[in-house]
Amino acid sequence: MIGHSNYCARKLCISGVAVLITSAILLSMGFGLLSDGLALLLRREESVIAASTFILLPLTFLSSTFLQQNLAPRWIQDVAAYNPVNWATEAGRAALGAGADWTMVLSRMGYLLAFTVVAAWVSTRAFRSYQRSV
Repeated sequence: MIGHSNYCARKLCISGVAVLITSAILLSMGFGLLSDGLALLLRREESVIAASTFILLPLTFLSSTFLQQNLAPRWIQDVAAYNPVNWATEAGRAALGAGADWTMVLSRMGYLLAFTVVAAWVSTRAFRSYQRSV
């Protein structure tokens, strides 16, 4: 019986790490695509860096990355519900924890996938706009 529980724990750990890596990839792809689209529109490196920092830093602090959601003020909890950084954090933490709520994990992964698809669409539109301008 001990061998069986050890096997299950390893299997859950591997799936949790896979979810964590996948959520990090989806989050970085989404913000990378948005950054590319912004770069095509602004055409200045300094402006892209400033805009990215202006967006990503608050999103990180308005997520459960540094503070438990139930300890945060209500307005931060409301913002975090629509925050891609929070979706990735929640999915990774839940997948790595004991007794993972896979419904919540998969919903957050779905949100991240939708965010990445929308970011790809925005980036493609920015590229088309850039092509017309040159």
